Amino acid sequence: MTITFDNVTLSQGDFTLTADLSVEEGHKIALLGPSGGGKSTLLSALAGFKDPDAGRILWNSDDITDIAPAKRPVTLLFQDHNLFPHLTVAQNIGLGIRPNLRLSAPEHQIIEDALGRVGLKGQGPKRPSQLSGGQQQRVAIARALLRDKPILLLDEPFAALGPALKHEMLDLVAEIVDAAKATLIMVTHQPEDALWITDQTVLVADGMAHPPKDTVELLDNPPEVLRAYLGT
Repeated sequence: MTITFDNVTLSQGDFTLTADLSVEEGHKIALLGPSGGGKSTLLSALAGFKDPDAGRILWNSDDITDIAPAKRPVTLLFQDHNLFPHLTVAQNIGLGIRPNLRLSAPEHQIIEDALGRVGLKGQGPKRPSQLSGGQQQRVAIARALLRDKPILLLDEPFAALGPALKHEMLDLVAEIVDAAKATLIMVTHQPEDALWITDQTVLVADGMAHPPKDTVELLDNPPEVLRAYLGT
């Protein structure tokens, strides 16, 4: 399964981003580049929340450009967790199975299993406000896990976490992605995060999303625009 941006143009006010690249199934991809360069815009287009001005977005040669976000093979994990404060932790996770929360007994057990998998066994009855920031992020990861989509998109969801907890979350995401044989695309401003979890990196700079390159090779020999951004 391949994700393809086929001569895609995206605009936001006076800003324009072009993308003509493909991502092969099973890779962990970082989107790296200066702030305001279009990383989140590219992710939003793939998730279906931003319409291209031109070009097509393909999944395994199928055109998904005009498909509604809910029907795309994509789960998007935001920086702010996107948890509903009036729902319990278990209900927030249950939204990943059924948006109407009419869950069967086996589905409730699936939620409990997901809580255990992200280290939150027994926390289902609590509200999000009763959890730490790291625990809230685990809830969001558990919900993403249960959506069972082949593409997981991360828009800097761990930016507010300290290094140790961030690496713990990245390791958990990597474990989940590997187990599901899914494709990961992650927006980051931190090259160390890209090195920690990804095998390929898409440089997004100067109005262009460049084709993926090996993360280690790219950061060992960065082009001028990336050197300027990294301050090296």
